Amino acid sequence: MQASKLDSRSVREKHQQYLFPNVANYYQEPVVMDRGEGKYLYDLEGRQYLDFFGGILTVSVGHCHPKVTARVVEQQQRLVHTSTLYPTLPIVQLAERLAQITPGRLQKSFFTNSGTEANETAVLSARLHTGAQEVIALRHAYSGRSMLAMSLTAHAPWRQGGTHVLGIKHAHNAYCYRCPFKMTYPNCDLACARDIEELIQTETSGRVAAFIAEPIQGVGGFITPPKEYFQVAVEIVRKHGGVFICDEVQTGWGRTGTKLFGIQHYGVEPEIMTSAKGLANGQPIGITVAVPEVADSFRGATISTFGGNPVSCAAALAVLDVIEEEKLAQNAQVVGDHLGQGLAALKEKYPVVGDARGMGLMRALELVGENKTPDPASVLQVFEETRQRGLLIGKGGLYNNTLRITPPLNISKADVDVALRILDESFAAVRARV
Repeated sequence: MQASKLDSRSVREKHQQYLFPNVANYYQEPVVMDRGEGKYLYDLEGRQYLDFFGGILTVSVGHCHPKVTARVVEQQQRLVHTSTLYPTLPIVQLAERLAQITPGRLQKSFFTNSGTEANETAVLSARLHTGAQEVIALRHAYSGRSMLAMSLTAHAPWRQGGTHVLGIKHAHNAYCYRCPFKMTYPNCDLACARDIEELIQTETSGRVAAFIAEPIQGVGGFITPPKEYFQVAVEIVRKHGGVFICDEVQTGWGRTGTKLFGIQHYGVEPEIMTSAKGLANGQPIGITVAVPEVADSFRGATISTFGGNPVSCAAALAVLDVIEEEKLAQNAQVVGDHLGQGLAALKEKYPVVGDARGMGLMRALELVGENKTPDPASVLQVFEETRQRGLLIGKGGLYNNTLRITPPLNISKADVDVALRILDESFAAVRARV
């Protein structure tokens, strides 16, 4: 049977037959996507869906953006691959652009294919630079699917096979809705951040290589720290010899509004920054950008066969042009505020919504029962209702009880109003069945 003749049922059957069973899909009956255009996805039967998840925060400027697509096609016809053994124009153009737009003294880049590889490179760089081995990560964090990245991850379902790499210690995160210290911000005096001091003194040798953290935790459920959190946490880590690795895989490229990077909302400049996803709008890419002294500590033989691929770099350069030309970081702020207000209204209307949080166009609703008991069952019900009404969203959180809402950065207030209406109808349908 020709692929073009397959229907959705046949694709689902073949998916189950030929892919690893851990390649899980959303929805009771997974939606088979056929094409995308701007803010919309279309399944094999031609049904249209408003995409408010963007392939896990990866479709930053909309599906098949014409300017990005044109640059990709042009590069594909000119030069597809050389490996890092040869310099190319796209790789140096992107590296120079990143040096210009990333925070502080970040200057030198190493390119890979994914956020997982970017985080691997960052941790190794920090260890080589400091001569220390121990790394502080955060609880509820997600860093990727390699053995090191899974060890950095503090999210049991994503740590397959146990702890593979030693020397990683997990600090409490700034989960204000479920404060691990049973305190309330701002009267807590940032107890979660200050606890890193005791963690280092009791769980490490007293000298650490790095602190790795997302400005807003992605898979963790868009947990958004107070504005002073990173200033306190990073100061402690630096006092004990470590550098700050800022994981911008999900928060980067204007997603959090106004600024290009999430950490810029917190007044801290990292020694190393990682990112991926939205930089190339769906083309595979990973970046590790470091200050010169850290980058220069990474000597010896290494290679990335596909890192800095000319096609991916061309896509990234086009995405950066679109973000700048269309002022999408600013749009994420304006439209994101509108989305945030609408989600806050849903929180007031439906008791099942315990918390509405996030920045820009990176928003979440945490669903709960009595006494803040996580309610993953309601998430699944809302998921099915929104899908039936033509809206795609994400989910996450340690307890699988958080809806993640992340439309493309060029979305409009009118599009947000459509999504809010569908969410409202979906919550109402779920409530009616209780």
